[in-house]
Amino acid sequence: MQFGLNSSKIINGIFLLFLLITLSKSWAQEKFPMINSERLELQLKRLSLFGINEEGGNDRVAFSDYDIEAHAYLSNYLKALGLEVSVDAAGNLIALRAGKNPTLKPIAFGSHIDAVPNGGHYDGDVGVMGAIEVLETLIEYEIWTEHPLELIIFSNEEGAIFGSRAIAGKIDMATLEGKTASGYTNREGVLRLGGNPDRIMEVKRSTEEVHAFLELHIEQGNILHKNKLDIGVVEGIVGLKWWDVEIRGKTNHAGTTPMNDRQDAMIAAAQFVLSVNEIVTQMEGAQVGTVGRIQAFPGAPNVIPGKVVTSLELRDLDAEKIAQLFKMISEKANQIGEDTQTSFTFIPLDATAAPALTDKRVQEIIRKKATQLGYSHKTLQSGAGHDAQDMAVITPTGMIFVPSVNGISHAPDEYSSPDAIAKGVNVLLLSILSLDTTVFN
Repeated sequence: MQFGLNSSKIINGIFLLFLLITLSKSWAQEKFPMINSERLELQLKRLSLFGINEEGGNDRVAFSDYDIEAHAYLSNYLKALGLEVSVDAAGNLIALRAGKNPTLKPIAFGSHIDAVPNGGHYDGDVGVMGAIEVLETLIEYEIWTEHPLELIIFSNEEGAIFGSRAIAGKIDMATLEGKTASGYTNREGVLRLGGNPDRIMEVKRSTEEVHAFLELHIEQGNILHKNKLDIGVVEGIVGLKWWDVEIRGKTNHAGTTPMNDRQDAMIAAAQFVLSVNEIVTQMEGAQVGTVGRIQAFPGAPNVIPGKVVTSLELRDLDAEKIAQLFKMISEKANQIGEDTQTSFTFIPLDATAAPALTDKRVQEIIRKKATQLGYSHKTLQSGAGHDAQDMAVITPTGMIFVPSVNGISHAPDEYSSPDAIAKGVNVLLLSILSLDTTVFN
């Protein structure tokens, strides 16, 4: 009889413990609003249909018919959610949800939906559809923020980071005449999206007009996926500089000119390419250097090249390091020129972007929210340019990365899993709610 009583107490104790654990888990799950991952996955698939090609890639380049159709679809969808939808003079699609306090500055978030030719279906799309899912979740939970919320779908990110640069005040009238991959100029493309290129300068915002900006994006690299991590907290977006490198030697007959009597520009170019890799690799840090194009003149098999035009790109989070690397590379080029009896000329190209550090306070918010949700995370830099790079000029900015499988991007095989994306969007949601109560001095 005594044994039965003890057994009963033990069973009751186990039951109570189980109940407490269950309730604790349930409370933890309900502690935060969570996004609808199935709805998000479906929306991403729907968006992918605008521009999908026979190879499974994405041809939704900026200002193309596919791009226009996708913008129209999203505009109608956002209006159906009860949001105030507009298109600014730069062709940015903007959806506004009012806050409890109309005197407060908006919290902005978003990305882009244009793609590179035969690109993937996640670059930019994840950030936009994730942002829409955040708004839908807040509407469903009937959560009203103090600050207004502003979703921005930026125009022509892939071609010139156009829409965000306009907001940052970095666009000039000459940029409007630049041709895009669609065949339209930026001016023509903006008109197609419903913007007004003649009023492009009015898009610029001051540092007093936006409370903060967040962008969710796929990593486009392999750090998170390789290390089985959920979230990347972006500390900054690298700056980049481009040069055309012109190497001059002496054109001559390939059959009659002895090997030791040549001024072969291609030999000099080959040594230059190797030296760039060597110099950039030997320095500590995450900097990268690339020679991505090369052309020999006159370009005949039986002629020693008298001229070679190649390229140089340097990227890093530190502008001084970029300058240091270029100094070392140019000095090495001069040495190669002396050894090969050739000359090097570096011609800067107008494709530069300054490094952009994300706000440390916003970084910390993202880390805390990832930790609260039980997601693993890592601080890393972005080697690719983003709209956040320009938004960081005018407001405290943060970026959230989700893993890219095998680091593939700008290709049909680009992929991030639904689970990985959902985790990123949950972090975005909670980070926005945290920013709503954050005061920046």
